[in-house]
Amino acid sequence: MKTKKTKVLRWELGSAPIEKRDYLAAEEPLEIRVDNHRVSVTMRTPGNDDELAVGFLLSEGLIHRRADVAKIAPHPRNKDKNVTNVFLGIDVALKLEEVTRRVFVSSSCGLCGKESIESVHQHFAPLSKKISVDAKILLTLPEKLRASQETFDQTGGLHAAAIFDLKGKLIILREDVGRHNAVDKVLGHCFLNGIFPLTDHVLMVSGRASFEILQKALSAKVPVICAVSAPSSLAVEFARESKQTLVGFLRGERMNIYSMPGQIRF
Repeated sequence: MKTKKTKVLRWELGSAPIEKRDYLAAEEPLEIRVDNHRVSVTMRTPGNDDELAVGFLLSEGLIHRRADVAKIAPHPRNKDKNVTNVFLGIDVALKLEEVTRRVFVSSSCGLCGKESIESVHQHFAPLSKKISVDAKILLTLPEKLRASQETFDQTGGLHAAAIFDLKGKLIILREDVGRHNAVDKVLGHCFLNGIFPLTDHVLMVSGRASFEILQKALSAKVPVICAVSAPSSLAVEFARESKQTLVGFLRGERMNIYSMPGQIRF
């Protein structure tokens, strides 16, 4: 359930307050387990939890290829559908000490504990493959993203992330109360469905571009990351060192390009 109904007292200047029904973006905890070991609890919008779990494990460097995931099964404690259990392939060595988020992670803060760009590059090397994408194609992405945000239309309270190919075709879009969860979901979807690595794709996010979003994109080898809003200073620094093209303020007929502009054709 991505939304929940509630009653709200709505007031506008010049009129009396009236009671109306409103929709809220659902937010519930998800416990992610690996081979029955709890590795993280994150607040998320229920739905596509398998993708979220896999995307999380991918961005944490625990899995690298489809064969690394043997199955995703219900947990005995899963009556509320808030526990996902991922079983790794027999060739994957489980190193729980490498999982950096074993405690509660709020929906507004995904990356807690990583202290430097260098620590991320120990797991994910900078990109080496160069791509080329038309600037006019990038201009079409925000409208395509917005047109597919079904739950946002009801609540106004969800972030969105989407994967496009270099011709602007929408591959997958997911919404979530946490922007980093939305990214995990689209990356997890591509990983599980054989669209991986994403060396010829674009990641588009509905809000700002944070350091963590760039890190997650690098884990899937995404060369171009676009955001409707601003990037953070650390996101820009990370993109430049990771050889990723970072585009911010992608709205209407304009954009700001913060790194690797040579991958965009004008």
